[in-house]
Amino acid sequence: MELNFQMKDEGFLGELPYGEIHISGNDDFGFRPGQLMVSSIAVCSASVLKNVLKKKRLDVQDMKVTAQATRNPDEANRIEKINIHFVIKGTGITEDVVEKAVELARKHCPMVQSVKDSIEIEENFEIIRLSI
Repeated sequence: MELNFQMKDEGFLGELPYGEIHISGNDDFGFRPGQLMVSSIAVCSASVLKNVLKKKRLDVQDMKVTAQATRNPDEANRIEKINIHFVIKGTGITEDVVEKAVELARKHCPMVQSVKDSIEIEENFEIIRLSI
């Protein structure tokens, strides 16, 4: 995979197949690199979890994901931990099944696997059961 970025006054511009992405250390001019990293990890994990739940033929009608990063200001403000919280809405969904699905998602998410030895990833979830 090759990505190309062009310098601009405040940050960089990337031309990607889906469109442009503006990246900057300043919120006024684009996405911050840390936001992109945490987003990549959280959404990758959620996408793999969605696919695992689908393969288990669960009736998932909605899923939201929240990511909270903990940074270390003494080490270049590096990301040390990311908590990923899934809110899953559906019918017939149990904690046991989702817990196993989250474990599978962790093992099969390329972004989580890429950072697992340097960033602590913690996942948790809640289930909102919908009436049939």
